[in-house]
Amino acid sequence: MTSARQEILGRVRAALADRPDVPGPAWTYGAAVPTGGQDVVQRFVERAADYRATVVRVAADAVGSAVAKALTAVGAASVVGDDLVRSRWGCGGPVRWVADDGLEAGQLDGVDAVVTTATVAVANTGTIVLDHGPGQGRRALSLIPDVHVCVVEAGQIVTDVPEAVARLVDMGSHTRPLTWISGPSATSDIELDRVEGVHGPRTLYVIVVD
Repeated sequence: MTSARQEILGRVRAALADRPDVPGPAWTYGAAVPTGGQDVVQRFVERAADYRATVVRVAADAVGSAVAKALTAVGAASVVGDDLVRSRWGCGGPVRWVADDGLEAGQLDGVDAVVTTATVAVANTGTIVLDHGPGQGRRALSLIPDVHVCVVEAGQIVTDVPEAVARLVDMGSHTRPLTWISGPSATSDIELDRVEGVHGPRTLYVIVVD
C-alpha cells in the first residue's frame, strides 16, 4: 500500500471514528426471498415485462400455436431451432425452419428468429437461464438472431438467484456454459441512450407454460 493511500484511508477512519457501527444486512445467502405477495409465475411475468420482453401465458396444449403467433407477431420468415424444438413446434405455418447443422455466424445473422426452451427462470429478476442442453442449442443460437422466442415452463421458475443457482447445481447444469437473459440485449454505454440488439437479440418473446 502506498503512503498516499495509507494517509487517505487514515483520514477517512479518523473522520468516522465517532460514528456508530452500521449493521449488516438482515439476510442470509440462500434464505427465501419474498415475491411481493405474488406467486412466482406472476412475479416472473411482471419482471420480464419490465425488461421489455413480450410475455404470454398459455396452457401446455397451446404452446405450438403460441410459438406460431409469436413468430407471426415479430414478422419472422425464417427461424432456427435444434432438433427437439423443430420436432415439437417446427411443422407447418408460413415460416421456414432451419436446422442448426453448424451454421456460421453470418448464416445465423440471416435467420430472423430462434426458438428455444429454458432451464431455469428467476421470478424476482425476470431472468431466464439456458444451459444449452436439448431444446436450447448452442450459445450462438440465442445470441445472433435478432428475435428470441423462449418457452418457459411454470415449474422452472424459482424465486431468486440463489435458488436458481442451487437448482442448476442439483441438475448438474453448473458445469455447462450458461446464458443468463434479462430482457432483450441492451446497453446504455454511450450518452446513456438505451440501444437494444447490440450484444444479442433485439426482441425477446417469452411463452410461459402453465
